[in-house]
Amino acid sequence: MLRIGVVGVGNMGFHHARIYSELAKEGKVELIGVADANFERAKEVAEKFKTRAFADYRELIKEVDAVSIAVPTFLHKQVALEFIENGVHVLVEKPIAESIESAEEIIKAAKNKGIVLMVGHVERFNPAVLKLKETISQGMLGEIVTMNAKRVGPMVVRIADVGVIIDLAVHDIDIMSFLADSRVKEVYAKARNVKHPAKVEDYALILLGFKNGIDGVIETNRLTPHKTRTLNVVGTEGIAYLDYINQTLTIYDEKWVHDAKIQRGEPLRIEIEHFIECVKKGKKPLVGGEEGLHALEVAVKALESATKNEVVKLG
Repeated sequence: MLRIGVVGVGNMGFHHARIYSELAKEGKVELIGVADANFERAKEVAEKFKTRAFADYRELIKEVDAVSIAVPTFLHKQVALEFIENGVHVLVEKPIAESIESAEEIIKAAKNKGIVLMVGHVERFNPAVLKLKETISQGMLGEIVTMNAKRVGPMVVRIADVGVIIDLAVHDIDIMSFLADSRVKEVYAKARNVKHPAKVEDYALILLGFKNGIDGVIETNRLTPHKTRTLNVVGTEGIAYLDYINQTLTIYDEKWVHDAKIQRGEPLRIEIEHFIECVKKGKKPLVGGEEGLHALEVAVKALESATKNEVVKLG
């Protein structure tokens, strides 16, 4: 039985704990405990999911085989490295780290220890995205020309350590790289703070140029009163309209309109089940450290581009 822990049980970590608890009831894992610097919160979550609470995550290290890390981004490296150095498999929430250098340290340590490192880019496990990837691979859209994503919604004041590029746009950067089957070679971005009290950027428009010639446009903000999560993909033979929230995919070609048959599911649960499978079978995760690093690097370069008001190339 795989022994699991969760470090950080704020909003996202709570849901990790919830899903591990569900899987524990199904006999698939054992949820050893949850840790949080706010011990009252840890106790509250532990009581709800019938597990143990820890104030210090280090107390979990010797008791688990794998861990979900959902602490603030600036703590990702510190926490991940301690578990990795002790041979514990790690699922770290996106972004992988607060800097490219920290991400590289995490990846190097995981490789040296031979442990599974997965980054929580949850949209990769959205059933509609997986169906779109299959559709593109089958050639239904022809050759992909451009992709356009909109990820907007109301302000979230509690997220104050990063702006919308690293918090939100990083999802679409990763998804576009996945669908294009290519890395980004250059980025141009416009971004600014409109009204977020932490003065981080709450609006951004990003143009991506991929190595294989595909272009991508991402619009993201925390200014829109309602949440929208959509992606359009234009190809030489058709266009696809994807809705992340409703998990729908519609394909238009010259003759037909196709509504994809999608078996809906909770992306986070699908992601966690994939992580468990990778740990048990020694498989490479769909979103490993290198993929997490690329998404972060593009986001960092987008911020640089917005500051300099010029196109920034990736190495």
